[in-house]
Amino acid sequence: MAAPITSIKRTERSELEIQQEKLAELQKQIAEQEESLQKIMEITGELHKIGALDALQAMLHSKEKITGIALGQVSREPVTNLLNNVMAGAGILTALDPATIQQLSKSVQKGLSEAEQGNEEGQKTGLLQLMKSINDPDINRALTFGMNFLKGMGKGLEKPTE
Repeated sequence: MAAPITSIKRTERSELEIQQEKLAELQKQIAEQEESLQKIMEITGELHKIGALDALQAMLHSKEKITGIALGQVSREPVTNLLNNVMAGAGILTALDPATIQQLSKSVQKGLSEAEQGNEEGQKTGLLQLMKSINDPDINRALTFGMNFLKGMGKGLEKPTE
Protein backbone atom coordinates (compact mmCIF):
# COMPACT_ATOMS: atom_id res chain seq x y z
CA MET A 1 0.00 0.00 0.00
CA ALA A 2 1.11 3.54 -0.76
CA ALA A 3 1.96 6.05 1.89
CA PRO A 4 -0.63 8.80 2.42
CA ILE A 5 0.09 12.26 1.05
CA THR A 6 0.69 14.53 3.96
CA SER A 7 1.77 17.71 2.23
CA ILE A 8 1.28 19.32 -1.16
CA LYS A 9 4.17 21.20 -2.64
CA ARG A 10 3.19 24.03 -4.91
CA THR A 11 5.65 24.85 -7.60
CA GLU A 12 5.96 28.57 -7.73
CA ARG A 13 6.79 29.87 -11.16
CA SER A 14 9.27 32.65 -11.34
CA GLU A 15 8.49 36.02 -12.89
CA LEU A 16 10.76 35.11 -15.80
CA GLU A 17 8.84 31.88 -16.48
CA ILE A 18 5.51 33.72 -16.45
CA GLN A 19 6.85 36.32 -18.88
CA GLN A 20 8.20 33.62 -21.18
CA GLU A 21 4.82 31.85 -21.23
CA LYS A 22 3.06 35.13 -22.04
CA LEU A 23 5.55 35.86 -24.82
CA ALA A 24 5.06 32.40 -26.28
CA GLU A 25 1.26 32.89 -26.27
CA LEU A 26 1.65 36.32 -27.85
CA GLN A 27 3.94 34.92 -30.57
CA LYS A 28 1.37 32.25 -31.30
CA GLN A 29 -1.41 34.85 -31.64
CA ILE A 30 0.78 37.05 -33.88
CA ALA A 31 1.52 34.09 -36.14
CA GLU A 32 -2.20 33.26 -36.39
CA GLN A 33 -3.20 36.86 -37.16
CA GLU A 34 -0.27 37.84 -39.39
CA GLU A 35 -2.36 39.09 -42.33
CA SER A 36 -4.67 41.16 -40.12
CA LEU A 37 -1.74 42.72 -38.30
CA GLN A 38 -0.04 43.65 -41.57
CA LYS A 39 -3.21 45.43 -42.73
CA ILE A 40 -3.46 47.28 -39.41
CA MET A 41 0.17 48.35 -39.72
CA GLU A 42 -0.46 49.64 -43.28
CA ILE A 43 -3.53 51.59 -42.13
CA THR A 44 -1.72 53.17 -39.19
CA GLY A 45 1.21 54.01 -41.47
CA GLU A 46 -1.11 55.85 -43.87
CA LEU A 47 -2.84 57.63 -40.98
CA HIS A 48 0.57 58.75 -39.71
CA LYS A 49 1.60 60.02 -43.16
CA ILE A 50 -1.47 62.25 -43.47
CA GLY A 51 -1.16 63.52 -39.89
CA ALA A 52 -4.36 61.94 -38.62
CA LEU A 53 -2.62 60.23 -35.72
CA ASP A 54 -1.08 63.52 -34.58
CA ALA A 55 -4.50 65.17 -34.74
CA LEU A 56 -6.06 62.31 -32.78
CA GLN A 57 -3.31 62.50 -30.17
CA ALA A 58 -3.85 66.26 -29.80
CA MET A 59 -7.59 65.66 -29.42
CA LEU A 60 -6.96 63.11 -26.69
CA HIS A 61 -4.73 65.55 -24.81
CA SER A 62 -7.47 68.22 -25.06
CA LYS A 63 -10.42 65.95 -24.37
CA GLU A 64 -11.72 68.03 -21.45
CA LYS A 65 -11.75 71.23 -23.54
CA ILE A 66 -13.36 69.45 -26.50
CA THR A 67 -16.01 67.89 -24.29
CA GLY A 68 -16.81 71.28 -22.78
CA ILE A 69 -17.15 72.88 -26.21
CA ALA A 70 -19.29 70.04 -27.52
CA LEU A 71 -21.61 70.15 -24.52
CA GLY A 72 -21.87 73.93 -24.86
CA GLN A 73 -22.85 73.61 -28.51
CA VAL A 74 -25.34 70.79 -27.93
CA SER A 75 -27.08 72.63 -25.11
CA ARG A 76 -27.72 75.75 -27.25
CA GLU A 77 -31.40 76.48 -27.89
CA PRO A 78 -31.30 75.90 -31.68
CA VAL A 79 -29.78 72.46 -31.17
CA THR A 80 -32.24 71.46 -28.46
CA ASN A 81 -35.08 72.72 -30.67
CA LEU A 82 -33.73 70.61 -33.54
CA LEU A 83 -33.56 67.51 -31.35
CA ASN A 84 -37.09 68.11 -30.03
CA ASN A 85 -38.38 68.61 -33.58
CA VAL A 86 -36.65 65.45 -34.81
CA MET A 87 -38.21 63.46 -31.98
CA ALA A 88 -41.65 64.95 -32.66
CA GLY A 89 -41.25 64.27 -36.39
CA ALA A 90 -40.25 60.69 -35.68
CA GLY A 91 -43.36 60.32 -33.53
CA ILE A 92 -45.53 61.62 -36.36
CA LEU A 93 -43.92 59.32 -38.89
CA THR A 94 -44.42 56.25 -36.71
CA ALA A 95 -48.13 57.09 -36.34
CA LEU A 96 -48.74 57.37 -40.10
CA ASP A 97 -49.69 54.49 -42.38
CA PRO A 98 -46.73 53.74 -44.68
CA ALA A 99 -49.01 52.94 -47.63
CA THR A 100 -50.68 56.36 -47.34
CA ILE A 101 -47.31 58.12 -47.14
CA GLN A 102 -46.04 56.20 -50.16
CA GLN A 103 -49.15 57.09 -52.21
CA LEU A 104 -48.91 60.74 -51.13
CA SER A 105 -45.21 60.83 -52.02
CA LYS A 106 -45.87 59.44 -55.50
CA SER A 107 -48.72 61.94 -55.95
CA VAL A 108 -46.46 64.85 -55.00
CA GLN A 109 -43.77 63.64 -57.42
CA LYS A 110 -46.30 63.34 -60.23
CA GLY A 111 -47.73 66.77 -59.40
CA LEU A 112 -44.29 68.37 -59.42
CA SER A 113 -43.48 66.73 -62.73
CA GLU A 114 -46.63 68.05 -64.37
CA ALA A 115 -46.15 71.49 -62.79
CA GLU A 116 -42.61 71.71 -64.22
CA GLN A 117 -43.87 70.62 -67.63
CA GLY A 118 -46.64 73.25 -67.58
CA ASN A 119 -44.18 75.88 -66.42
CA GLU A 120 -41.76 75.07 -69.26
CA GLU A 121 -44.57 75.33 -71.80
CA GLY A 122 -45.44 78.77 -70.41
CA GLN A 123 -49.06 77.87 -69.73
CA LYS A 124 -51.25 80.61 -68.28
CA THR A 125 -54.51 80.06 -66.45
CA GLY A 126 -57.49 82.36 -66.78
CA LEU A 127 -60.45 82.62 -64.44
CA LEU A 128 -62.77 80.71 -66.80
CA GLN A 129 -60.21 77.93 -67.23
CA LEU A 130 -59.81 77.77 -63.42
CA MET A 131 -63.57 77.34 -62.97
CA LYS A 132 -63.72 74.62 -65.65
CA SER A 133 -60.77 72.76 -64.10
CA ILE A 134 -62.84 71.98 -61.00
CA ASN A 135 -64.76 69.48 -63.15
CA ASP A 136 -61.50 67.66 -64.02
CA PRO A 137 -61.57 64.46 -61.87
CA ASP A 138 -57.84 64.66 -61.04
CA ILE A 139 -58.03 68.30 -59.94
CA ASN A 140 -61.26 67.68 -58.06
CA ARG A 141 -59.69 64.72 -56.23
CA ALA A 142 -56.69 66.85 -55.20
CA LEU A 143 -58.91 69.76 -54.12
CA THR A 144 -61.12 67.46 -52.06
CA PHE A 145 -58.06 65.87 -50.44
CA GLY A 146 -56.64 69.31 -49.67
CA MET A 147 -59.89 70.59 -48.19
CA ASN A 148 -60.27 67.48 -46.01
CA PHE A 149 -56.64 67.86 -44.93
CA LEU A 150 -57.22 71.51 -44.00
CA LYS A 151 -60.41 70.61 -42.10
CA GLY A 152 -58.61 67.93 -40.08
CA MET A 153 -55.69 70.23 -39.45
CA GLY A 154 -58.08 72.95 -38.26
CA LYS A 155 -59.69 70.51 -35.84
CA GLY A 156 -56.25 69.64 -34.55
CA LEU A 157 -55.41 73.32 -34.06
CA GLU A 158 -58.53 74.00 -32.00
CA LYS A 159 -57.56 74.85 -28.46
CA PRO A 160 -59.25 72.65 -25.89
CA THR A 161 -61.66 74.43 -23.59
CA GLU A 162 -60.97 74.01 -19.93
